[in-house]
Amino acid sequence: MKPALTLYLAAPRGFCAGVDRAIKIVEMAIEKWGAPVFVRHEIVHNKFVVDSLRDKGAVFVEELDECPDDRPVIFSAHGVPKSVPAEAERRQMVYVDATCPLVSKVHIEAERHHEAGLQMVMIGHAGHPEVLGTMGQLPEGEVLLVETVEDVATLAPRDPERLAFITQTTLSVDDTAGIVAALQARFPKIVGPAKEDICYATTNRQAAVKAIADKIDALLVIGAPNSSNSKRLVEVGSANGCAYSQLVQRATDIDWRALEGIRSVGITAGASAPELLVNEVIDAFRAHYDVTVEVVETAREDIEFKVPRVLRAAAAS
Repeated sequence: MKPALTLYLAAPRGFCAGVDRAIKIVEMAIEKWGAPVFVRHEIVHNKFVVDSLRDKGAVFVEELDECPDDRPVIFSAHGVPKSVPAEAERRQMVYVDATCPLVSKVHIEAERHHEAGLQMVMIGHAGHPEVLGTMGQLPEGEVLLVETVEDVATLAPRDPERLAFITQTTLSVDDTAGIVAALQARFPKIVGPAKEDICYATTNRQAAVKAIADKIDALLVIGAPNSSNSKRLVEVGSANGCAYSQLVQRATDIDWRALEGIRSVGITAGASAPELLVNEVIDAFRAHYDVTVEVVETAREDIEFKVPRVLRAAAAS
């Protein structure tokens, strides 16, 4: 007899509109121009997705100088510094920008504040592609990066009364609120975004984890180790009382010995993880346990972002 186990399936989970759009852009570009199509950086942070697109004819590179002039190049969903499309235009390359529209919104905010004479403070993770892309929208020195509340105390802005802040879109909602409070306490005149910079998908997935945290003995987050939003879901699980919160890329990564004796497991997936991998994990549990699945839904998502016009025209023809 298999031991009984309840799987609490968090909803929403998995692909967001920006990720879905970015993947479509690569697929449609290959259909329009043929293989190979070059992609600067992983289009989204998920090995399964990247490998699938590679099999279809995508070539992933880290920098533009690895791309030939005569093949199309796509910029990842995380966004790129302004210098990247400028260089592509100088080389007369065909390029398509797959930056998530919600990341582009943050870019526009940064430029608007810069034009108003404000120096930017960005809350984000150093070295993350989205942070590099956003900071690269403005001249060097115009964006100051903070990662923690402690970083706020050491900020040395040009003029403490002429500041604005923006955030990476995939941060912990709770941690970011603490950093924003510290910024507002130290710099009372700092200007914030008109709307939350942390995207709807990040917020919704974290809320769904909070909703199941008190029901479960363990939490598995399906996602890549370089996926910011996936790692934040693990942290949210831990912060809300789930002592065993782990990131797994797919079912083969599950540590079954660590789960011995448990009666309930929560499952969610980062915004760049396909539902196929969620189903794979559920099937793996069914092989070990007598499983009951309960879906805990905290929000409905029906957002869709259009692909660039050049690809829409190709699809129509």
